[in-house]
Amino acid sequence: MELEISSLLSAYRSHTLTPRELLESLFAEIEKAPAAIWVSKISEGQLDSYLKKLEARDPESLPLYGIPFAIKDNIDCEGFESTAACPAYAYKPSRSAFVVKRLMDFGAIPLGKTNMDQFATGLVGVRSPYGAIPNKYVPEYISGGSSSGSAAALAYGLCSFSLGTDTAGSGRIPAAFNNLVGVKPTRGILSTNGVIPACKSLDCVSIFALNHADARYVLNLATAEDSEDAYSRVAPWNEPNGSAKRLPEDWTFGVPAENELEFFGNSGYKEAFEKAVKVFEKAGGKKVTIHFTPFLEAARLLYEGPWVFERYDAVGKFIDEHPEEIHPVTKAIISPKTTPHPSAVFAGFHALQEKKKIAEREFSKVDIILTPTAGTTYKTAEVEANPIQLNSNLGYYTNYMNLLDYSALAIPAGTAKSSDPNVSEFPFGVTLVGKAFDDFMLLDVAEKVSPFFSSKVEFAVCGAHLKGEPLHYQLESANFIEATTTAPEYKMYAFQDGKIPKPAMIFGGTSSFYVEVYALSPAEFGKFVANIPAPLGMGKIKLSSGKIVSGFIGDTSILQKADEGLAKDISILGDWRKYRLSL
Repeated sequence: MELEISSLLSAYRSHTLTPRELLESLFAEIEKAPAAIWVSKISEGQLDSYLKKLEARDPESLPLYGIPFAIKDNIDCEGFESTAACPAYAYKPSRSAFVVKRLMDFGAIPLGKTNMDQFATGLVGVRSPYGAIPNKYVPEYISGGSSSGSAAALAYGLCSFSLGTDTAGSGRIPAAFNNLVGVKPTRGILSTNGVIPACKSLDCVSIFALNHADARYVLNLATAEDSEDAYSRVAPWNEPNGSAKRLPEDWTFGVPAENELEFFGNSGYKEAFEKAVKVFEKAGGKKVTIHFTPFLEAARLLYEGPWVFERYDAVGKFIDEHPEEIHPVTKAIISPKTTPHPSAVFAGFHALQEKKKIAEREFSKVDIILTPTAGTTYKTAEVEANPIQLNSNLGYYTNYMNLLDYSALAIPAGTAKSSDPNVSEFPFGVTLVGKAFDDFMLLDVAEKVSPFFSSKVEFAVCGAHLKGEPLHYQLESANFIEATTTAPEYKMYAFQDGKIPKPAMIFGGTSSFYVEVYALSPAEFGKFVANIPAPLGMGKIKLSSGKIVSGFIGDTSILQKADEGLAKDISILGDWRKYRLSL
């Protein structure tokens, strides 16, 4: 079942699918999936209430009409208990978290609350009384935490997107282990009002998506200032006449020096990252080596500095009063063995500012930073045997970001070879790091590089599917690769097909034409091609670079149309858009 947001919206709007039909199918899948993914699921009565409201609306009227999503169990949703994976802590909120309500107002349907590392303390997904969340791809290995349930719900095909939280990496590690896109937004652009805090000054609501296009779509809808959230911030693109920062044409990416990269003995991960770096270069980025040490030194402050006491401020009193209800590792991390002098708090703030100043000098050399999302992965049994050290290893590339006020995007980057004789390969992911409010620039990078990590079909369009043209909407789910021109070997004719004029490009001329190259999965490409009307078809065309890609071509019947005055030779223009403007 295709659960990408654009696919579902298209099906709803063409009346080939209804949300009720979709949810009937999804609930059958939910029942087959591991029970440990969920803490609570939507009831039949709740679901019927949501569906009736949607059925009274036009599918075109809501941007998330009928889109199913899952919610981490430390984020409030009216009608569901919030437990933070601690049943004794459970309460039923009187209203939904700001971001949940916003998404539901746009038409999204909450399917339930997902399992997590208790009180969002962990990157492993095993610290929960509801059970360890299995990894779909390698079941003996961890699915990552603390937002593991939300990532697993998406990986198992149970929803279209999901919400997690990210204080130290919980929105990125599960994305890497589950072959997903994970958005760790700039602090404050997604309200944390209605979120059980881990470190309130650092917490972010995160988004898991099936692809970067869905991630962009949900992030844009979820971003809004919340007047009731003291840490909420206005994103520049939500300011009057504001806009998001975009990727420059000549872009650079920073990679830690060789001696600062850490893979904890995992040669498969090391090789996979080296391949990823080459992909970023192939996609047009310029690699720059940076010093990563100041970032790592800042990261250590998260658990060695005063911020661990912010975790205690959030739930410490409850833990002290209910010690038997708390996972022992969670309790060991949150409950302090000793209480430092209050001056240590200020010493921590000063140390962080010093590290940030040095880190900013390194960051000024590049547009983004590229690192592995995690340096390795572990079996569930390994984590349970050595919980704190292995968890710390997983945070090597993630713990510093919220302290330094950066944005981040975790994306799939192929697979890593395994040394485990029972496992051939693991999902592998990298993280793109930006400064505050660089969120959409990171998605621009993902758009450039993602096709190089997949087996998607590249194809060129030259007419009504170009950006700004009337059929471009059919490429909403496609990856844009480049704008270029064909080799000077073609002719182009314009003809009328219904209300929309279209071009037919044929081999045998001397002209070069403007084209845009996109990429779709083989299945999506097949659907796209199936809708192409005669005399158009899909064949192979040569670009000015010499590269051969699939592309729109016309059959020879276009020549007869030209003889009959039903098609016009526009080869001299070299660009379909010039012809359109002349109409």
